[in-house]
Amino acid sequence: MLRGAAKPVPIKEIASPKIKHLIADMKETLKSTPDGVGLAAPQMDEPLQIFIVSEEAEEVDELRRETKKGKDLPEKRADGDEKPKAVREWKYYVFINPEVKKISRKKLEDAEGCLSVPGRFGTVKRSEKITATAHDEHGKKFTRGASGFFARVMQHELDHLKGTLFIDKTEKFLD
Repeated sequence: MLRGAAKPVPIKEIASPKIKHLIADMKETLKSTPDGVGLAAPQMDEPLQIFIVSEEAEEVDELRRETKKGKDLPEKRADGDEKPKAVREWKYYVFINPEVKKISRKKLEDAEGCLSVPGRFGTVKRSEKITATAHDEHGKKFTRGASGFFARVMQHELDHLKGTLFIDKTEKFLD
């Protein structure tokens, strides 16, 4: 399932028990994986155009912005929550039938890993910014723009929907 192209979800099926159950399973799987911030349906053996991104990706971007400004990392999380990551309840953004609308030419190289390729990490060049349209888990169409780490996660998950893994794009593997 990881190497094939995922199929679109018919809009009328988004509210079906099958899709609701799949999304719930994806959220639970990501929740139980402390190092994961995104997950695509093909990683769950479902060749459907669905992926989720944890709100944690936004927090990573916020912490990186604060660090670049020369500020020390906060003692508490940005929202004041002091729970460790492993027990934190994150919200998840659901993308069904995503379509890239804009992607920046500027690329940034950064380290990546993948829940489907445990223990392997490598550097990958990805666009700094992306804008995509998709449907949420209720069938409502939306547009989401992202930059930085959130944009990287979106592109990583979009690759899963095409049957591409980060190891196919890695410029250098990290030990």
